Amino acid sequence: MTVAQINPTVGDFVGNLALMRAAAETAQRAGAELVVFPELSLTGYYPGDLLDEPAFLAATDAALAELLAASRATPGLNWVIGAPTRHEGPGKPLFNSLLVVADGAVRLSYAKQLLPTYNIFDEHRHFEPGPDANRVLRIGPWRIGFLICEDGWNDDGRAYAVNPFQRLAEAAPDLVVSINASPSNVGKREQRHQLFAAASRRHDLPLLYVNQIGGQDQLVFDGASFAVTPRDGVVFEAARFTEDIRTLGFDGTHFTAADGSALPTVDPAGLPVMAFYRQQIVLGLRDYARRCGFGRAVIGCSGGIDSALTLALAAEALGAENVVAITMPSRFSSAGSVDDSVTLCRNLGVQLIEHPIRDMVDAYAAGFASAFGAPLAGLSLENLQARVRGTVLMEYSNSYGHLLLTTGNKSEISVGYCTLYGDTNGGLGLIGDLYKTEVFALSRHLNEAAGREIIPLAIIDKEPSAELAPDQRDTDSLPPYPVLDALLKVLVEGTRLGQDERKHVEDEYARLTDSTAGIALVTRIRGMIARNEYKRRQAPPILRLRARAFGSGRQMPIAASHLF
Repeated sequence: MTVAQINPTVGDFVGNLALMRAAAETAQRAGAELVVFPELSLTGYYPGDLLDEPAFLAATDAALAELLAASRATPGLNWVIGAPTRHEGPGKPLFNSLLVVADGAVRLSYAKQLLPTYNIFDEHRHFEPGPDANRVLRIGPWRIGFLICEDGWNDDGRAYAVNPFQRLAEAAPDLVVSINASPSNVGKREQRHQLFAAASRRHDLPLLYVNQIGGQDQLVFDGASFAVTPRDGVVFEAARFTEDIRTLGFDGTHFTAADGSALPTVDPAGLPVMAFYRQQIVLGLRDYARRCGFGRAVIGCSGGIDSALTLALAAEALGAENVVAITMPSRFSSAGSVDDSVTLCRNLGVQLIEHPIRDMVDAYAAGFASAFGAPLAGLSLENLQARVRGTVLMEYSNSYGHLLLTTGNKSEISVGYCTLYGDTNGGLGLIGDLYKTEVFALSRHLNEAAGREIIPLAIIDKEPSAELAPDQRDTDSLPPYPVLDALLKVLVEGTRLGQDERKHVEDEYARLTDSTAGIALVTRIRGMIARNEYKRRQAPPILRLRARAFGSGRQMPIAASHLF
């Protein structure tokens, strides 16, 4: 059997079919009887409201017909694919289906039963749940049962009344094949291994789990397809963050390499957290830019840690020659910030352009005073500087076709420490799901991995400042970032945190709320999070790294009382 861990693009039927044909040809050359693709591999995951478009559905039908024809070129090979199929009768007009296709015909059809509608998922919006039934097909000497993603996540019976895994086990297959589009976040790989290894032991069934890879809007899929057996747990893992076509042997009990040799041991630890963040962001940006038609990116370079890390990650993803940095000093910018920007861009090999904004800001301020009879000062003047910079960056993006990347981190975005139509301008946020303390940690990781200063220590060590007013520091408006980040993790992510991280931050939260001053701080931060929902609603998409990211994974009303 061949694991076809591919990177499909939503709506690119020609490209997706080409990937599937190539994988099927590889499988046939390897002598496989089965090639397994991810969930909704024909259309890409997730099509969203394209599924309501008649033209999209017609294109899906045409692509499926073409795939059936293509399967005739690989006689005897069973293609396990994911595709929307029509549902007749009351309910939604579509199923999220798994099809087994061979020699020009559909041998088996299975409709996903459990349709997630939590966090980033909204499948019940478009699909009807499949019937409570198991689907098993004999391929060669083995009886193979099939599941689709969420169907395998309810084996403890806590989330849904139906347990498709239990239903499938009742049919006593020799092997379970699960096709998936499982988005990646920190800790997700380990969660998958734990859950499916437990299900494999409980039902005494070996299982093959095939996942897609690639970035799709704010989501990143890490691949890391795997095989588990009841006795040994996870015995195989495909590559992470890259396409991987791998053929395995199966003797009814054990998985082996294609030549029958033993598989290498799977490291349960996986990637360190900072290495994971780096690879997830790089793949997410690379695919987002490619799929949106951008080959180059532009970033405002302030000399601060956020823009420095964004520049370094963009250079890795797109190539330094395809990244432009623009420094825009104002009368409040320190000479050190400009010098640090020069050093950073020299280290990265990125072009740095200087575009001072002092005269532009002064002209806006004079116009304001003339029109409204009062000087522009305080927060309005600070925000004006950010908005002028955002305008310059958008001018460059419009003129030269570069994707503008925003540089806000999760701490600042949480509490609204950003300027709407200013530093929030852009097409994608790379570090918007990293807390400020993680920004520092990832910057140090990049330097350690390179064995040199990519991001100058002068940037890493300087006290954070927006430099929009004289002697301004972030701590003028915010608590120290270690304290703020602990609060935000509790208030924004809560139970979705990993066990160790959750205990640490809840201990800090308990310490704070043990004093009157601490309770007042928690109340203030909670209010800042709520009041700034309107900014987040208008911000660019953010690459998702953690279990609960801003965007579709956290849907809060803007106009609501938070006095509870």
